[in-house]
Amino acid sequence: MRTAYRVETVRAAEAELMARLPEGALMQRAAAGLAAACVSLLGRGRVYGARVVLLVGSGDNGGDALHAGARLARRGAGVTAVPLGARVHEGGLAALRAAGGRVVGPHDDPYDVLARADLVLDGITGIGGRGGLRPDAVPVARAARGSDAVVVAVDLPSGVDADTGEVAGEALRADATITFGAYKPGLLVDPAREYAGALRLVDIGLGATLPSVPDLEALQHEDVARLLPVPGAESDKYRRGVVGVVAGSARYPGAAVLAVEGALRGGAGAVRYVGPAGDAVVAAHPETLVHAGPPAKAGRVQAWVVGPGLGDGPGVAEVLASDVPVLVDADGLRDLSPEAVKARTAPTLLTPHAGEAAALLGASREDVEAGRLAAVRELAGRFGATVLLKGSTTLVCGAGGAGPVRVNPTGTAWLATAGSGDVLSGLAGSLLAAGLPALDAGSAAAYLHGLAARRASDARAPITATDVARALPAAWHDTTT
Repeated sequence: MRTAYRVETVRAAEAELMARLPEGALMQRAAAGLAAACVSLLGRGRVYGARVVLLVGSGDNGGDALHAGARLARRGAGVTAVPLGARVHEGGLAALRAAGGRVVGPHDDPYDVLARADLVLDGITGIGGRGGLRPDAVPVARAARGSDAVVVAVDLPSGVDADTGEVAGEALRADATITFGAYKPGLLVDPAREYAGALRLVDIGLGATLPSVPDLEALQHEDVARLLPVPGAESDKYRRGVVGVVAGSARYPGAAVLAVEGALRGGAGAVRYVGPAGDAVVAAHPETLVHAGPPAKAGRVQAWVVGPGLGDGPGVAEVLASDVPVLVDADGLRDLSPEAVKARTAPTLLTPHAGEAAALLGASREDVEAGRLAAVRELAGRFGATVLLKGSTTLVCGAGGAGPVRVNPTGTAWLATAGSGDVLSGLAGSLLAAGLPALDAGSAAAYLHGLAARRASDARAPITATDVARALPAAWHDTTT
């Protein structure tokens, strides 16, 4: 599992470790890892004679860049530092000069240096930076990004918020980010994630000083494989889980079909459908158990999915009154009462996209998209429910907003297609019916959903929601083998 920690936590861990190490040892560890990553990015045979430019701010982030630059200079690279802060890390500057590096002076043209660079190290601001780049750094950052050089962020792209993933102003987009000790939330959450490029973690020895519970976590294949239910020799359709789906309308029968397909291909032992789209559902999936309603008379289920394509149709209140886990999506979220959700005794999983989350919070969609971590935590706290906030980086927060937020690493822009959310709802509902806690069901479903989309599109071709649903068994197989 990939974990991330807030700046305050990382700094406390660093301080504890530095108290036991010789002065400067921690920075040297970071610089060594950073230099090694740069060698890899340049190509081991291309370091000698490579033109490396360091964009150096006032803090320790600039010191890391300078010490790494010194190591590259000792291997034959031509290294030039461009100071952008009120002061420069003295030890790092001395090391760079001793290794043969140079510093742009008042009569030099930094833009000419950048135009000829093979690699640029972004050491302008560190993990404590807030509010975007300072105005004096913006032209230099633009020149770096406009060059043909590989741009490597030191710990974090300058201008992004390490804790929230927000980008409040201009930031320098990196091709790769080399981060130290622990991932920071902003590296895993959009919009900042888009500025980070490829991520690489350098171990500087913080493992023993970091808390056991992170602020953010991203599941990997082996984590999801441990969560997914696998039928045994004694399994039957009821033991595997029966999920009820209340979805679709005369206007949107396809939403019902897709939600049911997501549930069936997500491992449900059986699916009971309740709603007006029964003919369309049975035509597509004859194994579905169809009932005209109401939900309470449809038969036994272990979980409900309500809302996709429902329009103004009934069923939300009755499903919420049940004593089994419930997933609420799409139209089911409209005018949803926090009190009704908090009154439930069984788990509830809400799956809004940014627009639906904004309506539930009384905020703008732009605010939700800019501050996704804050939005998902606030929703989980306000409704006392687990919340899966869909988007470019899907986030899942446990009921009440406590504990680590999970970020899904498998998403792809090809999922921005009609009906893909309906498939996700059915899939997550099937995992709820199989007995997974809401946080695990939402996290595993998002992971498989993204993986299926990548498999269906091969990351190069358009796909439909049906393509995603049909690729779910293959994604399941990929995860568990």
